[in-house]
Amino acid sequence: MTESSARRRPTIDDVARESGVSRGTVSRVLNGGHWVSPAAAVAVERAIKKTGYRINPHARNLATARANSVAFLLTESQDRLFEDPNFSVLMRGAADALAARDIPLVLLMAGSDDEQRRATEFIMAGHVDGALLVSSHRGREGFLKTLVAAELPLVACGVPLGYERRIGYVAADDLEGARDMVAFLRDGSRAPAGGSEVETQQRSDSSLRGRSRIATITGPLDTSGGICRLEGYRLELGDAFDERLVAEGDYSRASGARAMEQLLDRVPDLDAVFAANDVMAVGAMDVLREHGIQVPEDVAVAGFDDAPIATRVEPALTTMRQPLERIAHEMVRMLLDVIDGQPAGRMTLPTELVVRASI
Repeated sequence: MTESSARRRPTIDDVARESGVSRGTVSRVLNGGHWVSPAAAVAVERAIKKTGYRINPHARNLATARANSVAFLLTESQDRLFEDPNFSVLMRGAADALAARDIPLVLLMAGSDDEQRRATEFIMAGHVDGALLVSSHRGREGFLKTLVAAELPLVACGVPLGYERRIGYVAADDLEGARDMVAFLRDGSRAPAGGSEVETQQRSDSSLRGRSRIATITGPLDTSGGICRLEGYRLELGDAFDERLVAEGDYSRASGARAMEQLLDRVPDLDAVFAANDVMAVGAMDVLREHGIQVPEDVAVAGFDDAPIATRVEPALTTMRQPLERIAHEMVRMLLDVIDGQPAGRMTLPTELVVRASI
């Protein structure tokens, strides 16, 4: 050891190397221990003693202030960010709710392993005070284990599968919304118990007759929305449920088209299709049109979400409206409560049937 190195003042990087944790973890230990596991805290404290590290009071005063920002953590690909209109509605609603409190929203993509690693490092370095988790998938949520173990304030959009008791969430009532839609397709003259909004658009007389061969295009079955909407469909059909009338999609328009082709091959006499989102429903309508099948005269089509695309197609799409703006605002309110030390809440909001010309 040289004389100069012997006199060198130990740094936070020295503590990180000695303790075997990241620089961000050391910083959080020094600033109160928030979002740090007990084992990591012990390792850092031991490393501080061994290296002789001394805290710079000025730097600590700067670091103890909150980041005063919140992450919008989207566990989807960049393509899905631009294709699925729900994400933009949620992000805009969250940004508006945070702007009222003068807090910026930071978009973090976490669709791939590399993106999840970068997002985790960014968050764990203390750049945000908490995160809004959007579109989590079962089996791809390993990075959440680190964030949950570190006690990072988190609130999810939809039920976070595998973490239902660890992470607060705000969700639409996917199961009952799907049940209501299937019930309406079976008896088009009867609105479900929750009521409906019927737009003033011309509907075919044939749309008033009940449908008996109702297919569904599911969302991804590793998400709470995909699982619950399929379960609602299954429960409402009861003994009439037929596995051949189920095709899986991934919420994209292309997957809706592929699923519709599969359904027509299996059950060519189907007379209705309920898609788990509007984008897939429009993909299904594309295929029906290509086959010369009229909507709604031959096949009724319904979606879920009430996305802008629902009114831009012909015929306009009957759908189940999610209260996405309210979901975003409730997520922000709940997350700020968690950041302030309150326990995480859980909230399920009702959906609303919007009847248009596609049934």
